[in-house]
Amino acid sequence: MKKHLIIGSPISHSLSPKLHNYWFQQNNIDAIYEKFQPRADQIKEILHKIKSGEIWGMNVTVPFKKKVIPFVENLSKTAKETSSVNTIFKKEDLIYGDNTDVQGFELSLKYENCDIANKKAFILGAGGVVPSIIKALKNLNINQIFLSNRTIKNSDHITKQYPEIIIVEWGQIPDFDIVINATSLGLNKDDNINFNFEELNNPKIFYDLIYNPRVTKFLEQAKQSGHKIINGKMMLLFQAQKAFEIWHGFLPKIDNNLLEFLNND
Repeated sequence: MKKHLIIGSPISHSLSPKLHNYWFQQNNIDAIYEKFQPRADQIKEILHKIKSGEIWGMNVTVPFKKKVIPFVENLSKTAKETSSVNTIFKKEDLIYGDNTDVQGFELSLKYENCDIANKKAFILGAGGVVPSIIKALKNLNINQIFLSNRTIKNSDHITKQYPEIIIVEWGQIPDFDIVINATSLGLNKDDNINFNFEELNNPKIFYDLIYNPRVTKFLEQAKQSGHKIINGKMMLLFQAQKAFEIWHGFLPKIDNNLLEFLNND
């Protein structure tokens, strides 16, 4: 049996095991996918299990997307550019790290028929997934990107990678067409981002990378004001689909049966 794992903290909310185990069953693959919340000092040992063959494939989520890099022996071009790894596997006896978040975010916007070419984006947060979001936005020909982080100093690594990003103070709202919540604010029902979006002209796109809960306060307030809202579920599905292809050589189906299965949570 091929063992797969997702590591992160927190990890209890993750739909990845349910998703991948569904695909294994649908495609008659003798495999299992589990989740684990490691300590930082366990990362090296866990990745060694990829090398030894004990683990066939691994996904990585917050806060380990950068922390795994020192223990990965080869990085894909996208993983290098974004300094972010979310998919790990063994190839030619080496531990490989890849980034499928970029494609996942791009495809989720296309799925929602969002044309953002020559428009302006506003990103909230500067965590491990943010370089992937920036890379995806640039691939889709965004015109300008603003970023706000609760601690401005913690966004320095973003501006080093992407000097064209404009940093604004937390609480300030620049002119934008799409705003993306890339913080963990929203994982708990009582979380509130505390931005005043009430005076916006024209309907905007509000995108929350969080998918559980399905509608965070950030999205709920935006919907009440008539804006288009998107959660992170389709990004999850598309990045997972690409990771599955890396591990098993073909793209599993994303169809209504899968969506209905996942919505039964």
